[in-house]
Amino acid sequence: MGLVHRKQIDEKTSFAIWKIEETADELYSQLQLDCQEKEYLETLNTGKRDLHWLGTRVLLRKMLNTDRYIDMEVDEHGKPHVKNFPHHISLSHSYDYAAVMISEDKPVGIDIEIVKDKIERVAKKFLCQAEMDFIDKTNKVEQLYICWCAKEAIYKLQGKRNVSFLNDIRLYPFECCEGGSIGAKLFVEGAEKSFVVYYEKYENYMLGYVVDRVQV
Repeated sequence: MGLVHRKQIDEKTSFAIWKIEETADELYSQLQLDCQEKEYLETLNTGKRDLHWLGTRVLLRKMLNTDRYIDMEVDEHGKPHVKNFPHHISLSHSYDYAAVMISEDKPVGIDIEIVKDKIERVAKKFLCQAEMDFIDKTNKVEQLYICWCAKEAIYKLQGKRNVSFLNDIRLYPFECCEGGSIGAKLFVEGAEKSFVVYYEKYENYMLGYVVDRVQV
């Protein structure tokens, strides 16, 4: 696994992207797993699923800079937590890359996606009409991926399954660049919350990330 990008957001918050080049056995040898994790890994024997699962966990170990066992659990909504470290975490993967974001004091969310034209076919399933109206036709595919990654990052940060990308997360107009920020609001359980989501393009991938209650 090779580090291709790392960014320090603030003193206690950072993210990193790694290219997964090892075999599953090579990644496995770098981890400490309990019986339940080993049993779960046995079910991930198709395509890249085992490499993604292993790769994000190896990268998390690198970012925490530890040789200790990382006691990680996934709650009933699918949100990962580490029990024996003070950090909030968010994990993502796409094809040959793994992305991990950590913070000692704030919830975080991150998403990485390979950019493909197929997103145009599903855009109206996660963007309302007002959002579709600000999409630039000259950069349509990339801007749609920015929107998806932004909503996915917010979804991961808030950590609840009862949130609709289409109805509960609203993005505000922005210019499509190599990197930038988007204003967003989350409507959930009768309340609303504002976020600033950041995005970057890396090769043919799009990355979106968000930190709770901070503008970076």
